[in-house]
Amino acid sequence: MTMRKTDKKIENTIREALTEVCELALESVSGFKWLSHMVADYKTLPASLSILCVFETDDELSKALSEHKDDFMYRLIKEKLSAANINIREVRQHIRFDTEEACAKYNKGKWHERFK
Repeated sequence: MTMRKTDKKIENTIREALTEVCELALESVSGFKWLSHMVADYKTLPASLSILCVFETDDELSKALSEHKDDFMYRLIKEKLSAANINIREVRQHIRFDTEEACAKYNKGKWHERFK
């Protein structure tokens, strides 16, 4: 599928906002490693936006969840996307948390299979 010029602009806006999130999370959330996103259909954005936040190990993710770092990530993502005029009502429905450990164990490190 070829991206339209407006889709490319929106993609860059999302990427810039989530890059800020990633940089802040790397400093603030122990075990956090990276994040990625996918837009299934730019015409239905933000409903079609999915975000994946990745931790190194299952234990690090469990610890982050027990310390309510997921709430921090939800707020941060919503804040940065809103500042870029991408307003998501129920941000929790668009964000998943996962680990490098789980992907290696169940998908042999193939994120494209896991992030569907």
